[in-house]
Amino acid sequence: MAILSNKNKTYDTTGLKVPVSLAVIMDGNGRWAKKRLLPRSAGHRAGAENLKELCRNCGRYGVKYLTVYAFSTENWSRPEDEVHQLMELFVEFFEKYDPELEQEGIRVRFTGDISALPEKVRKTIAEGEERSKNRQKMQLIVAMNYGGRREIENAARKLASKVKAGEIEPEDITEQMLSENMYLPDVPDPELIIRPSGEMRLSNFLLWESAYAEFWVSETLWPDFGYDDLTQAFKDYAGRDRRFGGLSSKEAKS
Repeated sequence: MAILSNKNKTYDTTGLKVPVSLAVIMDGNGRWAKKRLLPRSAGHRAGAENLKELCRNCGRYGVKYLTVYAFSTENWSRPEDEVHQLMELFVEFFEKYDPELEQEGIRVRFTGDISALPEKVRKTIAEGEERSKNRQKMQLIVAMNYGGRREIENAARKLASKVKAGEIEPEDITEQMLSENMYLPDVPDPELIIRPSGEMRLSNFLLWESAYAEFWVSETLWPDFGYDDLTQAFKDYAGRDRRFGGLSSKEAKS
């Protein structure tokens, strides 16, 4: 029997199917702050603190790849001071919590259009990836200046360049080749995508990779999304029949 405990609660996880690759859209920071009559920056800070807890909880469950949506290509349209605060918070988070991530054996990687980020952020990203490259318990993939459409556009451009150079013919292009030209082709597609805050949309997140992902939506705002929520998401995921366009085992027998 496998038992996990958290804050005086225990969960029997015997036989619980947990995704190898999990993705989370960290949504609801602004609404969390508004409900408490706090500035939006307070919500972003609370959300960043909660990412640390999510990493720890996923590690307990044995998740191997955790991809989180931190900053989208569309987020640049937010007020300039809010964008600046988000960038500063990003740097602060990794400088502050990298020792804890190291203790948990978490390798940090980044996906997105990194070249367009401020120099200070790019430096933090490069240092974080280099420091953590030999950690093996779990990979934390942070989507930073990420857009699913831009990722697909980037992959298509790479293949178009190969066609132009005469390396391949247009009819040679396959789904597998597109997958191999995404930002991080070695990271498995997410089996489960969690979105706190009750919104029912992908918001341009992992459009290619989410083709057969299961979705789980919670009304809980991201800064309050905790161990109980994650446990329930995994329990619901374990009860789903992933058919990938085929028939379920029951349907196949009928």
